[in-house]
Amino acid sequence: MIILTNDDGIDAPGIRALQAALNGQPSLIVAPDAPLSGCSHQINRGGPIAIAQRSKTEYAIGGTPADCTRVALSYLHPEADWVLSGINAGGNLGSDIYVSGTVAAVREAALLRVPGIALSQYIDRRQPIDWTRATRLAARVLAKLMGQRPPPGRFWNVNLPCLSEADPELVFCPCCTQPLPTDYVVEDSQFRYVGAYASRLRDAGADVEVCFEGNISITEICLW
Repeated sequence: MIILTNDDGIDAPGIRALQAALNGQPSLIVAPDAPLSGCSHQINRGGPIAIAQRSKTEYAIGGTPADCTRVALSYLHPEADWVLSGINAGGNLGSDIYVSGTVAAVREAALLRVPGIALSQYIDRRQPIDWTRATRLAARVLAKLMGQRPPPGRFWNVNLPCLSEADPELVFCPCCTQPLPTDYVVEDSQFRYVGAYASRLRDAGADVEVCFEGNISITEICLW
């Protein structure tokens, strides 16, 4: 059984695209009942977590992506083989992995000794996402990665490129070390970031550059 989750919420189109990319493999959707983008690895600290069963294979969880992974692997399906998170509407590249709820869901899976893959769709200048294309690209990635389980303490972070005419390559690459843009303005005693995501700094050959150049970046994240 494969657990599917995300940080955009159970009603987001990306999780349906991810499910379609599995081509009929058994899966269980265990996802937040509301969008929680950018929540990082936040978890419930002891309060109740609502579980709303929508069907035999779908559960809406009143918690974060990391909570969803915990609920899925400890209660709903402890024998799960994989945790897949996404497809996120927006990139999760380089330093993004520290703030991303999408990535946190599979980081939590790795901590629980279950292999995982986080998938995100980079958006360039607010172009609409072609979810059919994202499904096709994700299927290529899953066919490649799910045949080679990562070692304990590691997981995959994948970013699909924005629309391009060429068929993108799958590129295994390191995680970029550069920070997100920190350009800002202060108006009426309010601090506001104005940096452009597409103009962020990038390491040569790392995931930001690979994805921005139109290819699929695949990065192995090592926890220990």
